Amino acid sequence: MDASDELLRRADPAALLTLDGVIRSLNAAMATVLGRPAEECLGRDFGDLWPASQRMSAESLVAHAARTKAVAMRVLEFPGRGGAPVACLIEARQVRDSAGDEQRVWVHALDVRNDLASLMIPFRLATTAADLGLWLYSSHGHQLEWLGGAPALAATFPDPTTYISTVISAVHPDDREALWQLLRAASAQSSWVRLRYLTRHDGWHQLAVQTGRIQLGYDGPERIFGVVRDDTKREKRKKKAQAALTAERQRAKDIAEFSSALITAATEQELQQVVLTRLAATFGASGALLALVDEGRLRVSTDAGIAMWEVDVLHGMSLDHPSPLPEAIRTGRSHFIPDREDYNRRWPHAAQYPRLGRLGSDYASSIMPLSEAGNQPLGAWLVTYGSGYRPSLDKRTLMGTLADLAGQALRRIRSQQARVELAAALQQTMLPTLPEHLAGLEVAARYRPSRDGLDIGGDWYDAFLMPDGAIALEIGDAQGHDVDAAAFMGQVQLCMRAIAAHEPDPATVLTRTNELLVTMEAARFASCTMLHIDPGDGQVTGASAGHVPVLCARDDGSHSIRELPGGPVLGVVPGTEYGEETFTLDKDSALVLVTDGVVEGPGLTLEAGLERAGTLAGAALHDGLNAEETADRILDAAVAVDHLDDVAVLVIRRT
Repeated sequence: MDASDELLRRADPAALLTLDGVIRSLNAAMATVLGRPAEECLGRDFGDLWPASQRMSAESLVAHAARTKAVAMRVLEFPGRGGAPVACLIEARQVRDSAGDEQRVWVHALDVRNDLASLMIPFRLATTAADLGLWLYSSHGHQLEWLGGAPALAATFPDPTTYISTVISAVHPDDREALWQLLRAASAQSSWVRLRYLTRHDGWHQLAVQTGRIQLGYDGPERIFGVVRDDTKREKRKKKAQAALTAERQRAKDIAEFSSALITAATEQELQQVVLTRLAATFGASGALLALVDEGRLRVSTDAGIAMWEVDVLHGMSLDHPSPLPEAIRTGRSHFIPDREDYNRRWPHAAQYPRLGRLGSDYASSIMPLSEAGNQPLGAWLVTYGSGYRPSLDKRTLMGTLADLAGQALRRIRSQQARVELAAALQQTMLPTLPEHLAGLEVAARYRPSRDGLDIGGDWYDAFLMPDGAIALEIGDAQGHDVDAAAFMGQVQLCMRAIAAHEPDPATVLTRTNELLVTMEAARFASCTMLHIDPGDGQVTGASAGHVPVLCARDDGSHSIRELPGGPVLGVVPGTEYGEETFTLDKDSALVLVTDGVVEGPGLTLEAGLERAGTLAGAALHDGLNAEETADRILDAAVAVDHLDDVAVLVIRRT
């Protein structure tokens, strides 16, 4: 990158430093951040000009960029002009100064107006470590947003976003004025104030609350944040259960936000920002590293939570190198390394590289290739955990799914596809690989976009093995026909998988998913049918959220339409409890799940479309066709007549 005056000709703070961290030039915005005239900053050490609490972070950020030639990012805090501290996401990277042909470090504030939540991640981690809770208040919207923290405290505030009037109503009448005073406080930080708070499940809690003001980003909006400590001595079982549920909600919300940010990243820098600000925090890791492949070599960036010498030894490494990170990218296989002994056993050639041999000595690490079906991975990410930590299979599976999404986003970005084409490719690649070789069952699925190939929809299907050996199947349709519909579809699919790992009943999965979407105030809704099938005895448990009825076809050519119990579409009606039904799928019979594009159109009513699809399915079984051929027959008929919407078909046949 050419380090010219263009790097400083920007509204956001920016500066050029020597590799030792001495300021050589800066713009007016950076001088404002450092709190002194620009001429007084020149020749000074960049880290020395920051407040004492931020000095070590600022120095570490510059040192990473200077010594490793990698992009590094950190959230730094500085005093604001109005008295409130300002939190900025600062990036540091090496550039070449065209005037003196010397390497410099360019530090500048990133624009995070579309991702303000990333600025609060360090504060959330700090409050969690201190067994505190953290919330953010917007006086403009009169809403209080719970940002996380200690699980026991999170149980006291089960709704991630709520109106302040709802919170006030739960405060003891004698303490309400004290809370209002905290919210109106003009100081950057208040003293601790004690409040009595009535929870929904286990009575009154004695809380200690401290508030302050913070500005999110340079020239960004100002918010009131609150830190909460629960001084209540007693604990009850309901409180523990609520804590676990709230933690699961927060985890599912983090994963949904992470996946949405990956899907909508439009540049490689945005992808780096999403990964380096969210990956470690989402999965409880101590550090994260992103390695991308450029001309057969690794280009590494880090969140600065990983030691500098490790980044240095990996940066520029050949893809043919006999070590785990290049191997994961070459083969497309993930790795978990619990300790140094395991590393040396699996990669004995590492003895030739002493610095690599230290990898895994003090911590465990997970490596996930950024891949998509049928293509060579374009990179990988690595996260580190404390020594002895072993992430669950569920967490590793979810991390792998997100890595696949990151690989898809990276390939789209590098191919510079048009926005609609990018969304279409995303939707196709997000459709899962169905489980194979199921004893006594055949599963087949088909998806095809709309007739002209340009309209992007939100249809999806999914099928996966449950821990009890049963098969879970989903089919659904997210509202809309644009890139946001595809992104929302991905969120719903990921949420249902995450919840199904702990709640196998379809009705419970739909209830929890609806609850999450409602609390997230999602702007869209989705219909869905979910089945839980025991391959041994053919027992089927099913539930529906406003979706098309299920078709049951038999080998004698007959068929029937089964309207499953359930409730309204997901994401609209709060507090909905979905029902479910259990029935038996006979041998040589099949269940056919479709989206409305298969059975509805300008010249086709729902009733007529269901009858046509059921007749086709029954005839296919009577003709001895398997699940794959049956799905093809139904899809081909839908495409041939009135195919305006995208369509999806999911067939499961008991043999």
